Amino acid sequence: MKIEHIAMYVVDLEKTRDFFVKYLGGKSNDGYHNVKTDFRSYFISFEDGARLELMTKPEIIDADKPLNRTGYAHIAFSVGSKDKVDELTERLRADGYEVVSGPRTTGDGYYESCIVAVEGNQIEITV
Repeated sequence: MKIEHIAMYVVDLEKTRDFFVKYLGGKSNDGYHNVKTDFRSYFISFEDGARLELMTKPEIIDADKPLNRTGYAHIAFSVGSKDKVDELTERLRADGYEVVSGPRTTGDGYYESCIVAVEGNQIEITV
């Protein structure tokens, strides 16, 4: 069994799609629009077959997302090496994204950094 895709609601669909394409190498489909409900979505596909569905609709609420909360904590992306973790982290920092930890080796042996990127959601970048 495998996870087929993960989905997230966002307010700014285009900006979020652009983030995953620009920084994490995702490939976007042309999008979907249900004209009756005004629901819109994109599927972002990644090199290893993982997919992320980005969705929005007019009545979406962008609630606070404290980092220490229940529910999904982050999405982790493996970039292949420590150098690439460092490079992408610095690129994101230079572009104004908040780096909340790392790059560092964690107690359980991961080399990672964590950023707050998409509408308050945390992204982990790891080897």
